[in-house]
Amino acid sequence: MRRTIPALALALVACTAPSPPATPPSEAPTKPVAGVQLFQWPWASVGKECGDFLGPNDYDFVVLSPAQEHITGPQWWTSYQPVSYKVASKLGTRDEFKAMVESCHDAGVKVYADAVINHMAGVEKGTGFAGTVFSHYEYPGLYTYDDFHHCAAVGGDIANYQDRAEVQTCELSNLADLRTDLASVREKITAYLKDLQGLGVDGFRIDAGKHMPAADIEAIVKELDGDPQIISEVIRASGEPIQPEEYLGSGDVFAFQAATDLTGIVRGGSLEKVLDLADGEVSSARAYTFVANHDTERNGRTLTYKDGERYSLATSLLLGIDYGTPVVYSGYAFTDKDAGPAATNGRVNDVTCTEGDTQPGRWLCQHRAAAGMAQWRAVVGDAGVSNAFSDGYNVAFDRGRLGLLAANAGSEPWTVELTTGLPDGAYCDAITGGDCTADKAIAVKDGKVTVTVPVNGAIALHVNRRA
Repeated sequence: MRRTIPALALALVACTAPSPPATPPSEAPTKPVAGVQLFQWPWASVGKECGDFLGPNDYDFVVLSPAQEHITGPQWWTSYQPVSYKVASKLGTRDEFKAMVESCHDAGVKVYADAVINHMAGVEKGTGFAGTVFSHYEYPGLYTYDDFHHCAAVGGDIANYQDRAEVQTCELSNLADLRTDLASVREKITAYLKDLQGLGVDGFRIDAGKHMPAADIEAIVKELDGDPQIISEVIRASGEPIQPEEYLGSGDVFAFQAATDLTGIVRGGSLEKVLDLADGEVSSARAYTFVANHDTERNGRTLTYKDGERYSLATSLLLGIDYGTPVVYSGYAFTDKDAGPAATNGRVNDVTCTEGDTQPGRWLCQHRAAAGMAQWRAVVGDAGVSNAFSDGYNVAFDRGRLGLLAANAGSEPWTVELTTGLPDGAYCDAITGGDCTADKAIAVKDGKVTVTVPVNGAIALHVNRRA
């Protein structure tokens, strides 16, 4: 019988990693990437996690928090208020950053930096984490007053998101908005990004992409070395003039609408709709998908770890469908939405993953609980959905002949006989993990399999996990 994992344990467990799957069969296509956003993790901890867990469990990339010098303070958002482009922050030193990238690469994990290039700090004056003295529009050796937009007519801050010019030239919460239309400003931004490339970075999350004209981002990216992965943060909003499709000229985008839709699907129980998650979004090849990120888990737009089993179910669906490149979010527990993680003398403490501990500040390490599904995705690769079946609050489908996922958002366990393309044999659930022994096996015979899926849970079978 399949063991049902309690809500918090499934969402937060930091258990021993399941054994990596064997080499996928020859029919398996090249696996698509799936990654993790390690929010506010210090560089030394990221490097260790790449070697200890991400690489061995088929996570292909990690998205970092910003690396540049920022304002001081205990809040998480200080990381998003740059004062210089020195690689020196509460997350670590330049040397620690370089060592982290090397460790991740040794583990086969790519590194994507969070590039805050739309703006500088939103305070009037101060001293940055690495000692840079600055004022709102004066950053020594970098930017002066004329390098910024000034929207006095509307009080400085964006007020009307229906006005393209206002969204892209006025300030977001007083953050000094850079004139990225100026070649001289773009040259400094490009130099910073090239510096990170020199430290080994493979790509960039473009923070606040919506607040810069798409042409400006394209001009910056054009000057970078090689062909880095670019993923722009462009939040889709109905009726607004700025939409994600505009930014595909510079790279890919995060699929915010898909995250919102996934939340509604799981909360409403209409799981069959997960197969139509791409409706109204950019194409699968250009979309980076997620259940939550650091903003949405604080503004209520998506599910969060506080949703327990539903959050875990959504993560299984995210990794199970054939739309987009999934990014599993991994942060820390909080009650104050502004609070940052625990720190000593301004530097974030090393990460210690805890099991079932949701006290504020505790690292949740949600990506560890999702490791079985990450491995499942590595096996099914880009195989399409087939044999889809839905029954009320439930959905099941194959990914080619390589894997099967069955999910249940109902109030009772779901026992069902399914048609599957999996070869005959005895399989074990990838999500539960642990040893795959005969007493845990689920039999597939003549294209049929009977599963019992727990409430707000899922079962995942694949060809490389057999009893």
